[in-house]
Parts: sequence; structure tokens; C-alpha cells
Amino acid sequence: MDARQHCLACLERDPPAMLEAALWIAAEHKPRLRPDQVLREFGGLLQQVAAGLPQLPPAELAQPLLRRLNELDFHEDDDTPLRPRAALLPEVLTRRRGQPLSLALIALELAARLGTPLAGVSFPGHFLLRVPGADHLLDPCSGRRLYTRDCRDLLVRVYGPQAELQATHLRTASAQEMIQRLSRNLRVLHMEASEPLAALKDAERVLLLGPPTMQDHLARADIYQRLDCPQAERYDLERALLLCDDAAQHLQLAQRLSRLGRSQALH
Repeated sequence: MDARQHCLACLERDPPAMLEAALWIAAEHKPRLRPDQVLREFGGLLQQVAAGLPQLPPAELAQPLLRRLNELDFHEDDDTPLRPRAALLPEVLTRRRGQPLSLALIALELAARLGTPLAGVSFPGHFLLRVPGADHLLDPCSGRRLYTRDCRDLLVRVYGPQAELQATHLRTASAQEMIQRLSRNLRVLHMEASEPLAALKDAERVLLLGPPTMQDHLARADIYQRLDCPQAERYDLERALLLCDDAAQHLQLAQRLSRLGRSQALH
């Protein structure tokens, strides 16, 4: 199997092997990477974390675990501009800096090995964690508790004062959804780093990991445009048009397709 097939196979296990899946994503970009070696080294981090945890039942260790990671210098990556290494798990483990989702995947793996209940939450703009049954969420970057008002404030900081908190923002994310979101993050970061071929790998993986959205097809169309592949760009624009339910955006997509014209080039 190649790296992508390994990634998909990890998600079919019971329970899914999310950290290993994320490592295979990194291996797709860096073929010399050995995910099995990184997993063996992960045991050292587990020992470091466990050594600093309080003597509490495993079910009460989620927040202390996140705070322990903070003590071990795991923090949100604040580089400007943010680079792909903030979402490539081996580099996050080495640098101890990453996006919230990347830090959350590390915390989820540690929690699973410690027998501590913890789940991911698909909060927009800033991935969060939840102890099942708790009345609050946890920030994977600091361990801070977030109640409903805190979540509203976070949403407004990310999307502006017009944003409204919805129940869908607080739902638990499946393993497949988390790896798809990681792939979307990498797609954006690779494009911003002017690495369209790497971004194309991420865009293709996004479409394999779950039902594609209009934005997913548009994102891949933009990559193909950068790579001067008009036929492939047209394919994704047509798929985006089929998924579009906004009249103004529908018109814009139709106009873009019209300007693109039909190319006979093969890509």
C-alpha cells in the first residue's frame, strides 16, 4: 500500500488509528518518513506526560493531561504566515508547536493510551475537545475550560460579530471528519506556501474522506488553475456548480466556466 492507502486503512480500524493516519499524511508529503518509528518515539512523550499527572481516576485526567502538555511546551503555532509544518504531525511533535487540531490529535492519542475519555469537537476556526458528559469544552492549546459564553466569544473572534453559535458547532467529530479537516488545513497551508502540487495531494485526500462540499471542489479547481490544467479545473467547477444553492454564486461559477472555455489539452 502507498501512504494514502495506509492513511485510509487506519481509519477503518476499530477504534480508528487517528494519529497513525495523520503520520501517513505526512509520509505522503515526505516519503522518507517512517510512521512506525514516530509511533515508537511517541511512547517517550507518553511517559513524560504520565509522570506529571496527578493521582486521579483516568476519567478525571483530560484537563490535567492538556495542562501537562502545556507544561511540556506544546503550544499553538503563532508563526506569521503559518506554514504547513503546523499541521504535519511529525513536525508538530518535534517543534511542539501546531494548529489546535494537530495538538488535539496528540492529546486524543495520549488520552486513549491512558484510558481517559476525550473526544474531538468540530468547532469552526478553532478545534476543541470534550470530556463526554461534561458541561464544558476544552481548548487543546491550553486546557482552558470553555462554557457556552466562551464558545460564543471564540466564534465572534474568529468570524466577526455577525456570527451566531449553533448546535452543529458543538457536535462531536468522527475520526474521518478530523482527518478530513486536517487535510483541508494542509491544503490551505500548502497553497499559501506556494506549493500547489502538495496542496493537490491534500485536496484529493479531502474528497476521498467524506462527502465533498462545493468549497472542496472550488479549492481543487483553484489549484488546477494555478497548475494550468483547464480540463481538470473545469471538472471541479462543474461539480461545484451542481452543489451550489446560492443564486449569486451560481452565476459567478457559470461565468467562470464560460470564460474558461473548452480546452483540448490533456492533463
